[in-house]
Amino acid sequence: MRNKFTTLTSTAVPLPIENIDTDQIIPARFLKATTREGFGANLFRDWRYDAAGNPKSDFVLNSPRYGGEILVAGKNFGCGSSREHAAWAIAGAGFRAVVSSFFADIFRNNALNNGLLPVTVSEAMLADIFAAVERDPATQLKIDLEAQTIEIVGTGRRESFEITAYKKQCLMNGYDDVDYLVSIRPEIEAFEHKRR
Repeated sequence: MRNKFTTLTSTAVPLPIENIDTDQIIPARFLKATTREGFGANLFRDWRYDAAGNPKSDFVLNSPRYGGEILVAGKNFGCGSSREHAAWAIAGAGFRAVVSSFFADIFRNNALNNGLLPVTVSEAMLADIFAAVERDPATQLKIDLEAQTIEIVGTGRRESFEITAYKKQCLMNGYDDVDYLVSIRPEIEAFEHKRR
């Protein structure tokens, strides 16, 4: 079981770069591990650190101005090769949701399968979020999964987002696919009994 996701109100980290691929999210050289632990430390590794391993002061994740559990990224986030490790790295760094105007399908599915909520908004809403957060890093976003809405708390600007009913149910209950099957075991057994 994972943490349940119902509503999330948090400040956000803005990363207004388009076409961020999975190799930028978590470079291939870190993919040797098969468990989820430790990937958060290497999220955006080549953008966050120089060759000597020193933090780059001009990268947003190293800025004391920004923090929170929501990553806001440019259009076409998570493109490139399929690697579940990208979702592991983002979640491992403390993010519970990623907001963008477009997600690569494979990344979206990997995120949902790992308890990370990808929220797709219009380009106008994304621009408004970036503007609000950059103007005031204390700006909070509120994601209401049950209502399927995201709101810029200070302005009341709100927009709906789409999610499949199955993945919504899994996130709200803290289920992975196996947990979901266990939760409907009585129905499965009743169906099997009826077929005998």
